[in-house]
Amino acid sequence: MKRRDFIRSIGGAVAAWPIAARAQQSARVRRIGVLAPWVAEDPQNQDRIAAFQQALRELGWTDGHNLGIDYRWRAGDADGLRSAAAELVALAPDVILAVGSAALGALKQVTRTVPIVFAIVADPVGGGYVDSLARPGGNVTGFLLFEYGIAGKWLELLKQIAPPITRAAVIRDPSASSGIGQWAVIEAMAPSMGVELSLINIHDAAELERDITAFARLSNGGLIVTANPLATQHRELTIRLARDRKLPAVYFERFFVTGGGLISYGPQIADQVGRAAGYVDRILKGEKPADLPVQAPTKYELVVNLKTAKALGIDVPAALLARADEVIE
Repeated sequence: MKRRDFIRSIGGAVAAWPIAARAQQSARVRRIGVLAPWVAEDPQNQDRIAAFQQALRELGWTDGHNLGIDYRWRAGDADGLRSAAAELVALAPDVILAVGSAALGALKQVTRTVPIVFAIVADPVGGGYVDSLARPGGNVTGFLLFEYGIAGKWLELLKQIAPPITRAAVIRDPSASSGIGQWAVIEAMAPSMGVELSLINIHDAAELERDITAFARLSNGGLIVTANPLATQHRELTIRLARDRKLPAVYFERFFVTGGGLISYGPQIADQVGRAAGYVDRILKGEKPADLPVQAPTKYELVVNLKTAKALGIDVPAALLARADEVIE
């Protein structure tokens, strides 16, 4: 080979090195973790994760291609959640999706550096997870479950669907700041609605059954089930007790009503988990959680179960049915 041809070939190879390096970099598989305090086999949880995966695909991220996703599921087990959080952090992911306050709290105990995007968290400021909604600071940002004002809407709906009600038992998790916040809103509105309130704090199934049964001994009562993981964990029991004790009940999420509950109003959870994929995408592309404001829900839904209403002897007002996003017959 002539000297000038050799130099030309070396020059071409050198020029190609940055292109090859960029190609290798762009082909690098990124890793994310998902921590959820759920049972993986639950259909509603599968729907939520499917929404997240679909949103990632629409943004150009495919599990098994340019993305690897590590899942950890732990239902109703604080120690298990902390262990699972530590496992995910040890895998050195680029970002972790935390679904719910319990998952976020577990992750915050084991890392202050790995970027975290949360969804379905009611009070990230009160929980100490972010500095403010506009400027989260630190390594965490995400999506609010709702604003506390929604709790007043649950009381309004209870009176609308069952006007004779003069007593309401509010079911909450006393250990969560969100439980305190939701109760405060309902408590402030109750006098103007002519409703006397009772408080039922969830600790375990036996206590929940005992308290609801005791509340149901007097007439004109109804239930408000506020948003918390324990209510979700004991939803089948709560729905059964409300039915058997003839208590109209308002819930915070659709799946209570598809499972036999009377009425629900709240954000579309699958939509919120899907929106979290947008923040995961932005972090994978170099943005920092501290610079991404916490966002509020954009989609809410009202769901009514007419079969349950009939069993309770309730004639659902036409105006309420007209506003419903879904009516189960």
